[in-house]
Amino acid sequence: MEIDRTTLDRLLPGLRERLAEVSLTELESEKNPGIEIFRTLGGTNLLVPKEHGGLGADALDAVRVMRALAAVAPSTAVATMMHQFSVSTMVAAVSFGAESGVNPALLDSITQNQLLLSSAFAEGRTDQDILQPTMTATPVEGGFLVSGTKKPCSLSRSMNLMTASVALPSEHSITGLGIAVIPADAEGLSVHPFWSSFVLAGAESDEVRLTDVFVPAEQMVAPPIEQAIMLQMTGLVHFQLSVSAAYTGIASALVQRVLERGRGSVTDRADLAVRIESAALATEAVARQLIAGDPIHTTLAAAQVARFAAQQTIGEVVNRAVELLGGMAYVSSSDVAYLAAASHGISFHPPSRSSAASSIVDYFTAG
Repeated sequence: MEIDRTTLDRLLPGLRERLAEVSLTELESEKNPGIEIFRTLGGTNLLVPKEHGGLGADALDAVRVMRALAAVAPSTAVATMMHQFSVSTMVAAVSFGAESGVNPALLDSITQNQLLLSSAFAEGRTDQDILQPTMTATPVEGGFLVSGTKKPCSLSRSMNLMTASVALPSEHSITGLGIAVIPADAEGLSVHPFWSSFVLAGAESDEVRLTDVFVPAEQMVAPPIEQAIMLQMTGLVHFQLSVSAAYTGIASALVQRVLERGRGSVTDRADLAVRIESAALATEAVARQLIAGDPIHTTLAAAQVARFAAQQTIGEVVNRAVELLGGMAYVSSSDVAYLAAASHGISFHPPSRSSAASSIVDYFTAG
């Protein structure tokens, strides 16, 4: 992971060292200090373009940073990838110009105030289309009243802003889709305990409830249908890249332990290294497609392929790495067991393999 660590150190100097000073147990607890360290060292600005005061990292930089970050602090990586998803969507919307309805000053504010954005786009419900909003927006004078819930919602306690997909009445949106930008301290917004597992407890993935939260009209984005489709597809590509990179990083932390301790035969160690690097390289290949401007539907299909390939590889690599590390490594510290458990999280991010199967087959058979 040398190139990943070098990229992280170049863009966010000091972050890896600061996180390494904290035990994995503390970083993965509900009181995880990693998110605030990420904020104070400029992580919020990673994907914001330089003209808005950000670091201007591209998609390739982003996946490398995510992999290196997840290898040190899994919960921090999983939480902040939702910030990066929201920022990448806003950056794409701003690039469309004034027609998108996104005020470029939002990007300036993120960098100037080190704002963290949570993501409340529809996900996680059985048989629910992940692009179908579950929150509703009722028109009122000067704006909308937004109601609904998001659970789990990462960064629920550290967020400054929430970006939420909402269902808009037809007279306000041809697509029925709106994107609301909501301050975390808005009246009617509340956070409630939800995440009961010890695994990735530091990602702050609790329930956020919105009850008639007033959103001014200028903070409700309702892009034209062509832009809405592009935003959804671009956002999904960034999300799948982040998911693949983060969990590849978690698995890589286990592989690194096998290599450092010389466990198993040289053939065993080489096999683990080759397999986990293949997942990382596939993710990077899709990031390069995004940078090159390949057709977005082609890039989205590639992102799905890379994510599900990584998912399968990670499961196999983690099981073998734990076996090679041996029983003493497993029982003498909770780190090995924790990293193995955390790696399974890749299976639970939408879309699931079963729900995506028909679309993937349709893409490869009918284009």
